[in-house]
Amino acid sequence: MQLEAYLKRIGFTGTPNVTLETLRAVHRLHSDTLAYENLDVQAGTPTGIEVKDAYDKIVGGRRGGWCYEMNGLMGWALGEIGFSVKRVAAGVRRAEMGDQMVGNHLALLVDLEGERYLADVGFGDGMVEPTMLKEGTFQQRHWRFRLEKIDQRWWRLHNHPDGAAASFDFTEEEADPHLLAEKCRYLQSAPESVFVQNAVCQRHFPDRLEVLRGRVLKTIRAGGSSKRMIDSLDEYRTILETTFGLEIRDLGPIWQKVMARHAELVAATPAE
Repeated sequence: MQLEAYLKRIGFTGTPNVTLETLRAVHRLHSDTLAYENLDVQAGTPTGIEVKDAYDKIVGGRRGGWCYEMNGLMGWALGEIGFSVKRVAAGVRRAEMGDQMVGNHLALLVDLEGERYLADVGFGDGMVEPTMLKEGTFQQRHWRFRLEKIDQRWWRLHNHPDGAAASFDFTEEEADPHLLAEKCRYLQSAPESVFVQNAVCQRHFPDRLEVLRGRVLKTIRAGGSSKRMIDSLDEYRTILETTFGLEIRDLGPIWQKVMARHAELVAATPAE
């Protein structure tokens, strides 16, 4: 694995240093360049938590990834630069569902100049830059987030109102890799997993957030949002390539799953 190749992939220029400026730049460029996506899950291609696999896929294969891959890769790159990085097991929707959710998300803590920062490029519609680990509301672009210390161990990151998931919880303890691997396997194989049920791609841009969930492309800006329905495989492929920077071989079976899931959701929606 080559740090230089990763930095080129995200568009970082210059010399990376162990500074807050570099940390912010790497985080922001990763968020704005690489799409959050679960298309391997939809294709039935197994994914794991090994950084080498994420590197080969995202840097070598010019793909995106989900939290285990995105934060795993960026965490490795920050460590190569010289940052002190800790991987932490987080729980999306732990607020509603309890400790069974812990490990369904990977986040990062970065120690720098006596301060600790939360870094996360794997939440899809979440932060675009790291934030200091302290209670309070903070703003990134036009998104408002909040960090809350909910007890002696646990922190909660409250997502912005346009986000798909309301929050995730995490501690400052090093993640158990066995727990992460177990949750990673479950999320890509269990019929009840939202990642198995739904094809999702998300990507930040300086002026907007693009979210492709199934057949629906949603564009979220500071002044509001708009939606459009994807009507064909060719249109789906074009959006993946032009909006999300993804070229997926053998996209037909994924599109068939997207169509079937859309029909299922429509059938379950009560008529007005």
